[in-house]
Amino acid sequence: MRAIWKGAVSFGLVNVPVRLYSATENHDVQFRQVHVADGGRIRYKRICQIDGEEVPYDDIAKGYETEDGEMVILTDEDLKDLPTRSSKEISVEKFVPSDQIDPIYLDKTYYLEPDKSAQKPYVLLRDALEGEDRVAIATVSIRTRMTMAVLRVRDGLIVMQTMLWPDEVRSTDQFGDLGEDMHATDKELSMAQVLIDQLADDFDPDDYEDDYANAVKALVMAKVEGGEVKAAPEDEEEGGEVVDLLAALARSVEKAKSRRGESTGAKGEESGAEQPAPTTAGAKAPAKKTAKKAPARKAAAKKTATKAAAKKTTAKKSATKSTAKKTPAKKAG
Repeated sequence: MRAIWKGAVSFGLVNVPVRLYSATENHDVQFRQVHVADGGRIRYKRICQIDGEEVPYDDIAKGYETEDGEMVILTDEDLKDLPTRSSKEISVEKFVPSDQIDPIYLDKTYYLEPDKSAQKPYVLLRDALEGEDRVAIATVSIRTRMTMAVLRVRDGLIVMQTMLWPDEVRSTDQFGDLGEDMHATDKELSMAQVLIDQLADDFDPDDYEDDYANAVKALVMAKVEGGEVKAAPEDEEEGGEVVDLLAALARSVEKAKSRRGESTGAKGEESGAEQPAPTTAGAKAPAKKTAKKAPARKAAAKKTATKAAAKKTTAKKSATKSTAKKTPAKKAG
């Protein structure tokens, strides 16, 4: 198990380096939305509700909706000046009686493991909490945002539970009259007490299990063993349609040749002069086009060699004529 955070617990002048681990994990059954015909996963696109266009990640910003329904766009420049904390310290503010912490304020739970060099002060804090029957109220910064937390002891290990802010706990005042003026009779209380005594027992978490999750897993395994599965197709690489792109490029080349007065079609194919159309990244050019490159180059080289030979012959004839003209001139002299 990997630590998700490293820091230190500080109380007074004592500093205890610790590592933070998640104390819980979610085993809830997770389903995916799929196409019933072929088992393909359903994808969702980021569509703007105003213009109906898909929006890339780079064009997405944070927005805060006001009570009037107006949207305020916040940029990274706006958010950088907000108060954030990146301190690696669990700062103990006070020690309070454990019965003063209403469980409704408790949020996520983490285990604190001491570094090997800090076991002595860790044990000191643990034993002090247990001996005084108190919990430590602390502040901690996780993922740049400060939150309240409570430190307590469980099975010899210090546990940290983050806490909700007071305004995050809803008040019971919204429910109105909860029957404060009504009271149960002595007979009713006596019967309720008898029922409670009959069901009285110690709490053991192993007495309970998630029967729904177990039933779902059993159902899935039965379908797998019975062959009732569909192979999900591999995700295709997102991008342009290569075939359409190649066709469009080929048509553009043909139009360009036509404007220059060059021949196109079967004649070009027979001479091997057709050049392969450009391909996008990751697309391979057809093998036939690669094979036609060689004859085209040989033909071009042959034409070049012929032209060069013709030039040499012309130059040689010109030199012979020039020599012939000069010879009579010498004899006359």
